[in-house]
Amino acid sequence: MKNVIKGGLALVLVLAVSAFTIGIEKKEVKLEQSKIIWKGYKVTGSHHGSVALKSGHLLFESGRLTGGEFVADITTLNSEDLTGEYKGKLEGHLKSPDFFGVEAYPEAKLVFTGIVAKGKNSYEATADLTIKDVTRSVSFPISIYGSKATATLKIDRTDYGLKYGSASFFDSIGDKAIYDEFDLVVDLEF
Repeated sequence: MKNVIKGGLALVLVLAVSAFTIGIEKKEVKLEQSKIIWKGYKVTGSHHGSVALKSGHLLFESGRLTGGEFVADITTLNSEDLTGEYKGKLEGHLKSPDFFGVEAYPEAKLVFTGIVAKGKNSYEATADLTIKDVTRSVSFPISIYGSKATATLKIDRTDYGLKYGSASFFDSIGDKAIYDEFDLVVDLEF
């Protein structure tokens, strides 16, 4: 009799857990079709390029975005507005310890911590962004259309210890200043 009761309780527990999680759908991001575009600004202009996703997924419940997690491969960071020697110099400097220090910190991670629906296809997301082992909360808009998502983030690099060339930390830098904020435009396909 004890075994029947234990078995019955186990079945009820399994059914309850299944009912709770059945509405959650995990959609893996198609890495080759998805992209992250960055744009950094300085007093005398700007640079832009891309970085590849290493992994990622979005969570949906009843068709509504509820979460997600992404890992970017910072070693793939490249410049798309320069060529030749200048392209190599910029990419090398961005990968150096002055900026992202890719030898020690090859990845950046974004984990959603909250989602608020703002309309039929739009949301305001809050997430923990980790760069160089420093985690800060960021908020940004994200739109979902079918099997595609687009998000735009503005990141203050100095929050993550990337202070090189920042007028906020170096007074006499003049026209060599690099602005603290950079933009990320993320286009996902899942």
